[in-house]
This record gives sequence, structure tokens and C-alpha cells, in this order.
Amino acid sequence: MKSNLNLGLLVLRLSLGVLLLLHGVSKLQFGIDWMVKMLEAKGIPGFVAYGSIIGEVLAPLMIIIGFRTKLGALIIAFNMAVAILLVHPNNILSLSETGGWAVELPAIYLLGALALVFSGAGKFAASTSNKFD
Repeated sequence: MKSNLNLGLLVLRLSLGVLLLLHGVSKLQFGIDWMVKMLEAKGIPGFVAYGSIIGEVLAPLMIIIGFRTKLGALIIAFNMAVAILLVHPNNILSLSETGGWAVELPAIYLLGALALVFSGAGKFAASTSNKFD
């Protein structure tokens, strides 16, 4: 079978974008008060929680349509790194009850986003420049 890098990048963009967008939509529906309280308890200003909306709504939409994909992916990678460090710091070196890495979901989002940072969107995208699109 012939390799199709552009189709693979489209699948990566759509899967990462749609699955992460669902988390963002949930935050829009049910609020982020829990996150504001958690951050304030750690001495971090509560307004920082609103960055998760950018990382889980705006950035996924950017990569879904392929508009400035590398920038959107960089935002997602940063968002997931912050989520791992702030929400799951005690689980970074742990396994789940089923044997997977305890932070595998945010890690998959982070690593998928990094793949897009380095590869770009491919040709099936709204913007396809080789610059920091």
C-alpha cells in the first residue's frame, strides 16, 4: 500500500482536535469553578484556569480546520504539560489499575500535539505554509 503522509496528518489533526474539543465543550457547559479553586489552593491566580478554554476549544478548532496548525498544536502541548504538572503531579511515575500510565490521556494529547508542531498540518488544511503556520 502506498504511504500517504498528508492523509495521516489529517487523521491525526481530526482525532486529536475532536477528542480534545469534547473536553473543552464540557468545560464550557459545566464550568471550570473546580479548576479555579484547585489553582487558588496551589497559590496560582484562578484566572489562569481560563487558559484551558484556549487550549481545549480554540486550539483544537485551529488544528481541526488546519489553520495555523503548528501554533494551535503548541498551545495544546503547553496546556497538556500544565495539566499533567498541576492536576496529576503524583501520578507521573505511576501506573493505572489496568497497567497503563496513569497520565496517559493527557500525555497522548501532548505527544500528538508535539507531532503536529514538528510536522505541520499537511496539504489538507486551511493554511499550509512551511512557516510557523
